[in-house]
Amino acid sequence: MAMAALRREGRRFAPLISPHPMAAVRSSIIPAEEQVPLGVRSISTQIVRNRMKSVKNIQKITKAMKMVAASKLRAIQVKAENSRGLWQPFTALLGDSPSVSVKKDVIVTISSDKGLCGGINSTSVKISKAFRKLNAGPEKETKYVILGEKAKAQLIRDSKKDIELCITELQKNPLNYTQVSVIADDILKNVEFDALRIIFNKFQSVVSFLPTVSTVLSPEIVERESEAGGKLGDLDSYEIEGGETKSEILQNLAEFQFSCVMFNAVLENACSEQGARMSAMDSSSRNAGEMLDRLTLTYNRTRQASITTELIEIISGASALSG
Repeated sequence: MAMAALRREGRRFAPLISPHPMAAVRSSIIPAEEQVPLGVRSISTQIVRNRMKSVKNIQKITKAMKMVAASKLRAIQVKAENSRGLWQPFTALLGDSPSVSVKKDVIVTISSDKGLCGGINSTSVKISKAFRKLNAGPEKETKYVILGEKAKAQLIRDSKKDIELCITELQKNPLNYTQVSVIADDILKNVEFDALRIIFNKFQSVVSFLPTVSTVLSPEIVERESEAGGKLGDLDSYEIEGGETKSEILQNLAEFQFSCVMFNAVLENACSEQGARMSAMDSSSRNAGEMLDRLTLTYNRTRQASITTELIEIISGASALSG
């Protein structure tokens, strides 16, 4: 009887004299499914603090990028609005005929060199590919001229052999008409075309831009269309003064029209880029703020849970020692 009683008492006090007495006490208080290894928390407060610090740094960067984009937008927007008066007279005189069917199409895709500006670059690339697919034919040829690093990175994957010319770092210096006219002259000298399709994003507001296609026809196609009548049939009603022929005048007009349209397109796309970047950075800052709120709540809950667990361990140890 005495031995049986001793064995019962031994089993009763065995957890308290085990190599890990605190673990035994915790096992008698905390359910098994809620237990974690001794000395290990489910999530460390230090980890949460590090994440909060990282999110705060990202939020500072996005806010700074939004302010920089806003200052750049104000400067470029004035130039873009003033440049609209350059190409509008050419549209009234020569028209903008995207439906004209030609054999040699050159698609001038304008994009940005930097990212973090929403979907303006992917939109330009998608329209370029759709336009190329729409004008494809057995006797037709379509080539690309790319302005901007982002469009180059996307189009070079599946249309590398169709790229005639790539120009990057366009906005490294402040945009002006002289710089764009040199690029336009380089395109006219090195690329054979019947029609130039300039694809860009027209600026409407900070949160809105409109994908746009402007068409510049070669002098031969303009002369052919004017003889055939239609929208360009009114060209024959103008009198030509001086010693230049009609072909020479159309050649000069086509070159000047292309440089003016290019200048406006580059500025409009730059405005759209900065507006999209402002919107994207504003959304990123708000998302960072919401993430900080969630992390702060997680940090407080984790800290309170660790304090509660330590109190339970202290009280359990004191209760075990007091018998």
